[in-house]
Amino acid sequence: MRLPSPDFDRAKLEVEDLLKIVLVLVVVWLVLEVIGGVLDILSWVLGPLRPLLGLVVIVLIVLWLLDRI
Repeated sequence: MRLPSPDFDRAKLEVEDLLKIVLVLVVVWLVLEVIGGVLDILSWVLGPLRPLLGLVVIVLIVLWLLDRI
């Protein structure tokens, strides 16, 4: 393990750089919230159709394996 040199100053990071990091983290958080909301709406709309979607996927896989697609 390498220890930092005595002249290493952790406070060299400027305030603007810290604000940019915080801004990027907040943007990522908001994007994840929006994606989660969209997926929640889609799961609510497609809720009753989930068994049918599963059957469609199974049929497509079987047809692909049998070279019928």
